[in-house]
Amino acid sequence: YKAQQEADFAEQQLSTPQTRSKSYRLAFQDTDFLLREDLRPVRFQLELLKTEMLLDEANIGSMLVIYGSARIPEPEKADALLTNATDDRSRIIAERMKEKSRFYEEARTLAQLASQANVTDEAGKRHFVVCSGGGPSIMEAANRGAREVGADTIGLNIVLPHEQAPNPYVTPELSFQFHYFALRKMHFLLRAKAIAVFPGGYGTFDEFFELLCLIQTGKMKPIPILLFGREFWTRVINFEALAEEGVINADDLKLFHWVESAEDAWAVIREFYGLD
Repeated sequence: YKAQQEADFAEQQLSTPQTRSKSYRLAFQDTDFLLREDLRPVRFQLELLKTEMLLDEANIGSMLVIYGSARIPEPEKADALLTNATDDRSRIIAERMKEKSRFYEEARTLAQLASQANVTDEAGKRHFVVCSGGGPSIMEAANRGAREVGADTIGLNIVLPHEQAPNPYVTPELSFQFHYFALRKMHFLLRAKAIAVFPGGYGTFDEFFELLCLIQTGKMKPIPILLFGREFWTRVINFEALAEEGVINADDLKLFHWVESAEDAWAVIREFYGLD
């Protein structure tokens, strides 16, 4: 019998002290057992396999991954931050957030351009399907742009202590939830054909620098990395200083492309892959 049938049989068993014992549960139905510390390797495998299998069944051949802040507001909401500022520091932050709010629209437009390209291969696999972390702000903009032109779009969400839910633009059947950051980041890159990196905080830095490291060390083939917002990035990171200090090579600064607009980013991707 298949596992589902056996599970149905187990539900119909007589209730006895033995059958009510936790030890008698089928292992694959025993949540307490699966959550034991010793079962961590199995949970790793499950998080890898579930998303991999469902993306494959959905004919997702490759993805355009969009990284970025969960805090940058869309332009229409940026003014509210200024209105609510109560001191000089909060006012400065609100002004800078308003400046960065343009990236919401750039992420949205980039997603539209990639989705409208409608790239498929002979096997019917879909390429440059827009994928984000599934959260708010820049991630929401990415999923929203794809959804607005009638395309499927992927969200790889993560369980966090504070409230966290997928944004409403993620295709429900392509909305995934992860416990392990490592497995989530792996899925971002397994199908990535290009990656757009918008201004962000620790999470964006983590994803961006891991990507650079993988390509720098030859663990991953080079793909277009589009770094949006030169003014922001050069203010928070001195890339040239890293090369001058000798901790990276000068050529490592060529691993990514500076861009300011969605059109510029999509042009780099089209040229890299020779798209019409």
